[in-house]
Amino acid sequence: MKKALILYGGPEWHSPESMARFSAEHLLAGFETELSSDLTILESSRLHEFDIIIPLWTQGELQGNMESNLMDAVEKGLGLVSWHGLTGSFNNSLLFKMMIGGLFVGHPGNFLEYEVLVSNADPLTEGLSSFSVCSEQYYMLTDPNNEVIAHTIVNGGNFPWLKGNAMPVAWKRSWGKGRIFYHSIGHYPRELEIPEVMELTIRGIRWAAR
Repeated sequence: MKKALILYGGPEWHSPESMARFSAEHLLAGFETELSSDLTILESSRLHEFDIIIPLWTQGELQGNMESNLMDAVEKGLGLVSWHGLTGSFNNSLLFKMMIGGLFVGHPGNFLEYEVLVSNADPLTEGLSSFSVCSEQYYMLTDPNNEVIAHTIVNGGNFPWLKGNAMPVAWKRSWGKGRIFYHSIGHYPRELEIPEVMELTIRGIRWAAR
């Protein structure tokens, strides 16, 4: 049985504990799953025990050898999957930003209903339809090497000059031997209950797990 580590924490506005428990119950069938709210696990050799790590962390910093341990584990094959706030976390680590493939900048318009346009050109999205979600529409800086598998058209909010731009919502990428999957949905656990979001997330987890 493959092993998953859910690492959760940060401010309560992203409901880290509820999100972690929802994820363990609904997204990780077939995995032996461990939940931890202690970032220092990143400093230990235990990372190499897992097939996948799911950091559900908002803000925070990677200190000591957390960064180097995590990067080394992913380079050697540890899969990494996350969503929403992780692109706005661990901002003291440029290497982490390079690995995840994106940097959160803002969500113009705050909470709004927007369309997620799914590409069916990838096995992770095969058969999935485009769908609507009411949440924060993330505006990010993203790595052009990402394999984007879903995007949205930016509303712009108070920045109408941004309106109409295509913005990645979900992507996959490699880092050494490790596989990375990310999507920007999931401010609240209920957003993951949207059937297309849940299916996409489950597929991403299974794809990334070594």
